Amino acid sequence: MPKFVIEREIPGAGKLTAEQLNGISKTSCSVLKSMGPQIQWVQSFVTDDKVYCVYIAPDEASVREHAALGGFPANSVAQVRSVIDPTTAE
Repeated sequence: MPKFVIEREIPGAGKLTAEQLNGISKTSCSVLKSMGPQIQWVQSFVTDDKVYCVYIAPDEASVREHAALGGFPANSVAQVRSVIDPTTAE
């Protein structure tokens, strides 16, 4: 199943409280549950003004549907083609 990286522009994201992040997470999980098991949220990275999310999904359209249903921006959606890490250099 393809993996995607989603860039969400959310001004002030790095200042969201734990309670706000909890609410966003609950909304995301609720939408995912309604969409079925073919789309999965792996994890997200919160920076000052953006959130970068990693999803496993059948296609980009599913990722964008999740964003629309959850009320989340999906400013950029890119399919992961390869994964590298320090062991790749060995």
